[in-house]
Amino acid sequence: MKLVALFTAAGINIAVCAVLLSLYSILRKQPGNVNVYFGRRLASKRSRRTNLCLERFVPSPSWILKAWHTTEDELLSVGGLDAVVFVRIVVFSLRVFSVAAIVCTFLVLPVNYYGQDRKHVDISFEPLEVFSIENVKEGSRWLWTHCLALYIITIAACTLSYFEFKAITNLRLVHIIGSPPNPSHFAILVRGIPWAPEVSYHETVRNFFTNYHESTYLSHQMIYKAGTVQKLKDDAELMYKSIKGNAFDQSCKPHFTRCFCGEPRNSFRMISNERTAYDDVNLDERKKECAAAFVFFKTRFAALVASRILQTSNPMMWVTDQAPEPHDICWSNLCIPYRQLWIRKIAILVASIVFMIVFLLPVTFVQGLTQLDHLQESLPFLKGILKKEYMSQIVTGYLPSVILILFLYTVPPTMMLFAAIEGSISRSGRKKSACYKVLFFLIWNVFFVNVFTGSVISQLSVFNRITNLPAQLAKEVPAQATFFITYVLSSGWASLATELIQIFPLIWISFQRYILRCKDDSLTGPQSFPYHTEIPRILLFVFLGFTCSILAPLITPFLLVYFFLGYLVYKNQLVNVYVTKYDSGGGFWPIAHSTTVFALIFTQIVALGVFGMKRATVASGFTIPLLILTILFHEYCRQRFLPIFKNNSAQILIDLDRRDERAGKMEEIYDQLHTAYCQFTPSTTPESDLSPSTHGQDLEESNRGSEILEEGKPQPKR
Repeated sequence: MKLVALFTAAGINIAVCAVLLSLYSILRKQPGNVNVYFGRRLASKRSRRTNLCLERFVPSPSWILKAWHTTEDELLSVGGLDAVVFVRIVVFSLRVFSVAAIVCTFLVLPVNYYGQDRKHVDISFEPLEVFSIENVKEGSRWLWTHCLALYIITIAACTLSYFEFKAITNLRLVHIIGSPPNPSHFAILVRGIPWAPEVSYHETVRNFFTNYHESTYLSHQMIYKAGTVQKLKDDAELMYKSIKGNAFDQSCKPHFTRCFCGEPRNSFRMISNERTAYDDVNLDERKKECAAAFVFFKTRFAALVASRILQTSNPMMWVTDQAPEPHDICWSNLCIPYRQLWIRKIAILVASIVFMIVFLLPVTFVQGLTQLDHLQESLPFLKGILKKEYMSQIVTGYLPSVILILFLYTVPPTMMLFAAIEGSISRSGRKKSACYKVLFFLIWNVFFVNVFTGSVISQLSVFNRITNLPAQLAKEVPAQATFFITYVLSSGWASLATELIQIFPLIWISFQRYILRCKDDSLTGPQSFPYHTEIPRILLFVFLGFTCSILAPLITPFLLVYFFLGYLVYKNQLVNVYVTKYDSGGGFWPIAHSTTVFALIFTQIVALGVFGMKRATVASGFTIPLLILTILFHEYCRQRFLPIFKNNSAQILIDLDRRDERAGKMEEIYDQLHTAYCQFTPSTTPESDLSPSTHGQDLEESNRGSEILEEGKPQPKR
């Protein structure tokens, strides 16, 4: 691949991004698109109409300035701690690759370009291998610059990661201390309750905790079978009892047909929506108890102790965990038998591996497009088409990444389904599980499979070289670096533009409004932020950036542009579009930290292999201590900060208990526990809004034209 092909791919992506950004600045001003671009900040319905104006159809960069001036406190009040942590991940990546771009551009890139004794005529028609470490001669004394750059990048990344970990940890502690009393601090989830035929689960739970936690036990709330299947069963049972009862009532015979079959409507829906006397009489009978319950304690400390200790000598019975927040509970998974969870996890692991293997087919096809010689041998009818210069540039520089991106759109929904089947008890836990799965999938299929399939296509001798894996990585990673550069262009820049313009919600709401003729009240509401999609994408680029930084330095400027644009786009989306339905308390940062350290260690291993192949003994010797120090740094951070993200400290909880006891709030907290964890009462999460005037004008832009919004008072988020 030549540099002009890279410029072609960059030009196509710049044009696409410019068009989409301009289109977004116009679409956001149209009153009909308020549900799409201001879903979170939509306070009230449209009320009156005004005349059309030209400003609605002129692109403007006002949203960029407003996103830039959004402070962290404003973002915290809008999206919670998870939104702040997500933006900090983007800022961290921006800072690290700012250092990497400077070092690699001015130190490594010249050494790679002049690494061979050759005459450089036209730089635009130079192959990209000239700008990689492949162009450096074996035994060159200039390879020490790559080792020095590796040291600088590693030290910068570890230093920034440490301070970010420390700052986010403090934010999490402030979040726990400063927030209103959290019902989850007083509650634990108990599963694996033993079955006793003579008593119900309710009695079993009460007897156990009054016996072994008499001084701290407050009360408990049983969990009942719920979901669509259970609802249909309950409705069928109600219908059967209704029919059976009316069958023996002679006075109801003439009216029986009219009651249930008089109008062509769904009987299940009628009973479900018109529950009257049967609901009141048979409510307790309809609810089927599960072997799980929420148990409430008098203090936060008592609940913490009860959730961490082993309740009986059988670890599979009376299993306790800290309860999720009420609006974060995944009710459908609470009734899954505890003994079944490990079977589900193994099944999901096998299903994920099978899915990754099946995905090898499109990846191998994409790699074939990056190697024209082998593609023309396999498909001779393409020789005439690929002889044209512009066609070969498009095929090698743009088409492979686009095809891979289209296939990758199926990955996040599949992994979210796997995470749901796995049995997570909270929505945030389900999203974090999906985030891990998507991240592993992307790193494996986008990086490792592309590297190895490139080797398979070119030599078909991968099975003879698996034993020599480090040397193979050292040889193949620089050779595939050009594909990763184009992938950053097509998947990175274009994905941010499509995220900003919200293509799928825009099409869906337009379909509802103009085809289905739905009213604005019935349109789909705003969704929560897709952390399981965006965090793996960012961390994949972090991994690619570290791996290719000293091998192919041209990737760093493109990554720098991606992270800067992502900083503006994601802040705009978090402020205006997405609703915060639950918060994990910054639980996504450990994923980012671990991925960063893994990327650094992998980069050092690949660099060690490259230095060995280039016969740079000094550079290889200095890379080994850096590898050891990076591992020690990760272990220190894991011991110092990670436990705070897994458990609440007894010191903080005891201080909170004493504070509430002195203020006389304990009785009020006790009264709220049962209502907070009521399974069959839909809980509404109030949305937060920004009060500063810097964002008050956004909504006005969408009202200039045919309609104006009446803004209501912002509701504080609890």
